[in-house]
Amino acid sequence: MTVGSELFKIADLAVEFDTYGGVVQAVRGISFSVSKGQTLAIVGESGCGKSVSVQSMMGLIPIPPGRITSGSALLKGHEILGRSVIRGKEIRGSEIGMIFQDPMTSLNPTMTIGDQIAEPLQVHRGYSYREAFREAIKLLDMTKIPEAAKRAKQYPFEFSGGMLQRAMIAMAISCKPSILIADEPTTALDVTIQAQILDLMQDLQKETEMAIILITHDLGVVARMADEVAVMYAGKIVEHGTVEDVFYRSAHPYTLGLRAAMPTNDPEKQSVLEPIQGSPPDLFSPPPGCGYCARCPWSMSICESQHPEDYYLNEGHYTRCWMHHRESPLKPAELYFE
Repeated sequence: MTVGSELFKIADLAVEFDTYGGVVQAVRGISFSVSKGQTLAIVGESGCGKSVSVQSMMGLIPIPPGRITSGSALLKGHEILGRSVIRGKEIRGSEIGMIFQDPMTSLNPTMTIGDQIAEPLQVHRGYSYREAFREAIKLLDMTKIPEAAKRAKQYPFEFSGGMLQRAMIAMAISCKPSILIADEPTTALDVTIQAQILDLMQDLQKETEMAIILITHDLGVVARMADEVAVMYAGKIVEHGTVEDVFYRSAHPYTLGLRAAMPTNDPEKQSVLEPIQGSPPDLFSPPPGCGYCARCPWSMSICESQHPEDYYLNEGHYTRCWMHHRESPLKPAELYFE
């Protein structure tokens, strides 16, 4: 498998939602890119904007109440945030496949599994029903579902959770997309099935050289799957780097907090998990400075009033934290500095 040639690039994406309580600034200017054969993990706690960011670029957020207020999304050099393109069949399913968070509610209970996998092939590739159904059986077999021909004629309620997730993967890759977006692909699965699903995604990536955008809050999955990691908090990316950078050279206090709350096999660290104290900021009225300021053990006065710039620690590793400013009085030993 070759890794390279930038496939997809998001720049300064911002998404808002109108609600009865006001305007929620769910995504507040994020930028990232992913290349052929690469896996990018987007990590963060619930509500930080991970899923909204990828759903908005695919046209999957309801408009209204949602709206994209700024940003650009380039797929193979072509802008796809234009309404005339993103609402059509040129992108969704064809160029970008998506594994949704809960397969039990994402599949149609009135259609057989085979028909649901065959439908994208009929819509995007012009297959006849028979051709598409034969291909659906091949895809089920590729995702290691036993007795694929028999299973293709069954309904979702006849599948287990792990088999439903495999069927979702088969549907997502049916048109051989350039990019696969996996939104919490192992949620609610036991650890054995989780490992099988992750292995399956890696095997398919090696065969097709597709890029994967993995959305998760599970750092164990990130360590196993990702090449690069974007850490999100309160609608912004606060740290970005290779998986080695983020895990072993953490440069933002929030990343350090996520690592401290992660279970470990180290006997010396198994006694107590350290939760991140406090609550995320109110995105109806986001703070003018760093969103993590109220929960940060090293916050300074400037953190409350001004948002930090991007500080690059090496070519691909950057963070947004005032402690990396050359005049900062704080340089905690727990954080990585250039």
